[in-house]
Amino acid sequence: MQKIKSLMARQEELRELREQPTDPQAQQEIINSIEEVYFSNDSFDIVKYELEKLPPVLSLQEMEEYRDKLKQQQAAVSKKVADLILEKQPAYVKELERVTSLQTGLQLAAVICTNGRRHLNIAKEGFTQASLGLLANQRKRQLLIGLLKSLRTIKTLQRTDVRLSEMLEEEDYPGAIQLCLECQKAASTFKHYSCISELNSKLQDTLEQIEEQLDVALSKICKNFDINHYTKVQQAYRLLGKTQTAMDQLHMHFTQAIHNTVFQVVLGYVELCAGNSDTKFQKLQYKDLCTHITSDSYIPCLADLCKALWEVMLSYYRTMEWHEKHDRDEGTVSSSVSDGNNVIGAEETNFDRSYVQKKLEHGLSRIWQDVQLKVKTYLLGTDMSNFKYDDFIFVLDIISRLMQVGEEFCGSKSEVLQESIRKQSVNYFKNYHRTRLEELRMFLENETWELCPVKSSFSILQLHEFKFMEQSRSPSVSPSKQPASAISTTITLFEQYCNEGNPFEIQVNSKDDETEDVLASNGYESDEQEKSAYQEYDSDSDVPEELKRDYVDEQTGDAPVKSVSRETLRSRKRSDYNLNKVNAPILTNTTLNVIRLVGKYMQMMNILKPIAFDVIHFMSQLFDYYLYAVYTFFGRNDTSSSLPTSSREQYSARQFESTGLGLSSNRLRTTLNRIQESLIDLEVSTDTTGTLTAAEERKEKVPSPHLSHLVVLTSGNTLYGLAERVVATESLVFLAEQFEFLQSHLDAVMPAAKKPFLQQFYSQTVSTASELRKPIYWIVAAKAIDYEQMLLLMANVKWDVKEIMSQHNVYVDALLKEFEQFNRRLNEVSKRVRIPLPVSNILWEHCIRLANRTIVEGYANVKKCSNEGRALMQLDFQQFLMKLEKLTDIRPIPDKEFVETYIKAYYLTENDMERWIKEHREYSTKQLTNLVNVCLGSHINKKARQKLLAAIDDLDRPKR
Repeated sequence: MQKIKSLMARQEELRELREQPTDPQAQQEIINSIEEVYFSNDSFDIVKYELEKLPPVLSLQEMEEYRDKLKQQQAAVSKKVADLILEKQPAYVKELERVTSLQTGLQLAAVICTNGRRHLNIAKEGFTQASLGLLANQRKRQLLIGLLKSLRTIKTLQRTDVRLSEMLEEEDYPGAIQLCLECQKAASTFKHYSCISELNSKLQDTLEQIEEQLDVALSKICKNFDINHYTKVQQAYRLLGKTQTAMDQLHMHFTQAIHNTVFQVVLGYVELCAGNSDTKFQKLQYKDLCTHITSDSYIPCLADLCKALWEVMLSYYRTMEWHEKHDRDEGTVSSSVSDGNNVIGAEETNFDRSYVQKKLEHGLSRIWQDVQLKVKTYLLGTDMSNFKYDDFIFVLDIISRLMQVGEEFCGSKSEVLQESIRKQSVNYFKNYHRTRLEELRMFLENETWELCPVKSSFSILQLHEFKFMEQSRSPSVSPSKQPASAISTTITLFEQYCNEGNPFEIQVNSKDDETEDVLASNGYESDEQEKSAYQEYDSDSDVPEELKRDYVDEQTGDAPVKSVSRETLRSRKRSDYNLNKVNAPILTNTTLNVIRLVGKYMQMMNILKPIAFDVIHFMSQLFDYYLYAVYTFFGRNDTSSSLPTSSREQYSARQFESTGLGLSSNRLRTTLNRIQESLIDLEVSTDTTGTLTAAEERKEKVPSPHLSHLVVLTSGNTLYGLAERVVATESLVFLAEQFEFLQSHLDAVMPAAKKPFLQQFYSQTVSTASELRKPIYWIVAAKAIDYEQMLLLMANVKWDVKEIMSQHNVYVDALLKEFEQFNRRLNEVSKRVRIPLPVSNILWEHCIRLANRTIVEGYANVKKCSNEGRALMQLDFQQFLMKLEKLTDIRPIPDKEFVETYIKAYYLTENDMERWIKEHREYSTKQLTNLVNVCLGSHINKKARQKLLAAIDDLDRPKR
């Protein structure tokens, strides 16, 4: 009652609110002022929220004002709700009218239906009564027909035996069973006649004989499916009512066929290789029989094995296809002809059909599992670690095609086959990779780092090993000569080879179109200019026979791009030491060997994706070893394997190290250390007391390579082996570029869990290849210019002159002569090997940096210097810069500010110099100290000198 009263009071308030004239905009502003939290879910406790908001000290007036504000907000919300209810009132009334109208229509429909049914009953009664006479006459007719049929049957039964024998000879099993069943039925119907009373037992024996022959006929389906033959067999079993039994028998026959087929194939090869007629092999188990297969007969036997198993699976596939088509046709007939008398028969047929369908679907995986196990046993029965690469790839190709068959056959991922071939592959590939690494070491140790001239259009896709990347189809054992169209993407192997052919047929393809002629030295034709440009290594004796054989131009026949003449070469920019316009790739025979190895590795990885990580890991080791070899041969700043280090080289090393300019980035040093720890065998002792694990780890490593004694890096005339250094370094950069090109292909086959390894390999190893340029070319730059001689010349200069000089000092001319000689030698080297612009820039940058830092070092050795002396330093340096800019195109000149800043620091006051010392940590302690000492007496006193030396000492302390 109290709730009703409160509700009535509420309604009264709402009415009052509606009656009160309100300003809509003011009401909306009140609603907008309501806190957002009031619009949250129902579990929100408003009272608790308001109580928590109360201030520590309560004020009655503030609380009343706040309460009035809340009441206004509540009234505004209530008014809004009431307006919304009134707004929806007409729609509610309209919908109610529609419901009432619908109810009236339904009542009318019910009356119409009742009348219709009544009229139907009247028609039925009238029709039935009128048809009774017709039915009676029809019944008499049927009885007479039955009598006539009985008489004919009795006549036919006398000749049944002869006709049954004829049908069995003709393999008309459905007709024979049909006739036999009809005879049995007739015999049971007319058994009261003495002439056919003994026929029942004889017919039963005949029926059993027919079933035995039917089972034999069913077993023939497993190897060579014939539609007509199978249709007859299925019709016969259906007549017997043994459709399910037939399906059980069929699966047993398929299982037996698989076993017998593989055993006979392997037995045939074993006996053929044994060369005698001894029958001892026939008594062996299949697993033991597989171990007697020889290496020569392994691949033909595997191909025949897969061909025979293909025939069995194709028969099963065609069996399923027959049932699917039969079920569709039968379903169409049964839907068009429906009769109440056939309901029970239709239910039985549907049940049989469902059983057959499930049995066939279940049999797919069972049969494929049997096939996998048989092939697995064969695969693991022979150690393939010593197979030739092409033979092993062929085995992988066959198994890859077999797994493709399995996927199309039953959607299986062929885990059994994958695991077995993975074991063989990892075992084979470890041995293969170990041998290839040893061969690579041999290549590197015998490599003279001569340029292997290739066409400017050279691409790794022209190599035979990378031809598989141009094919958009899946790997095939027998690739056809015609381009792979949409065969593999639009139709399955079963559809392609359903009527004829076999996907495992071995076709020996000629290698006419294996690869393009990529060697420019073997295909100049009439281009005498380019031939002369390469005259130093154009003879065929520099190209291995294997390369000549593998690079035969059978596809394009393109002639190399013509090069420019030597006169044109001399007129080119000095900083771009190119051999010709086309900028052919710089690589060696060893580089090509590594690239071809990568192609072979990718072939195996493409065929067998489960070992993709192992293959990519080994592939990365090829690059690692090549990078490590190039660094070891040309990038280390030691000459332990050559002549004793000269004082010039010792000075250059000290000079560059003291500057703190890192030649090798942290990333490069980390990469080289990682390669050395994981791949390089640094142990020379033959200690056999180590653990087995350590021995295994050493087995996975390769000894560090040694530079060929034919490569001379100590001659100044050749710029300390610059040609060899360029070929080695730029071939490594080229190899890195090829790895970058292949990254997407490698990423596509790399397992998701292992992709971080691939990303790390590219980010920390492949991308560091170009960083080797700095340490390698710095060794040339450090030896090419006599920086120590320049220091001696600078030491003889008097810097405390009293007047401004207009002539620069001799050491500048001596240094510029060194650079001119360096430039001439670069030109000489460029006649042998094209020096790319980045390489020449790095060489010039190194030389200029060393020269500028030597100039600062010379200025730091000055004991006394005047303002005029500092001006002379600036004159000398400006003269050096002016002449140097004519020799090189590098802009800006490296470390120019390094020298100028040091010279200008002489003029700084005490406070400015202290700040300058703290900001310029790139100078050595000696250089800073000398600067302070030289300034003593001119504009710095002894007290200031002590202060500045203390600041220098503070800077130097963290370095200690």
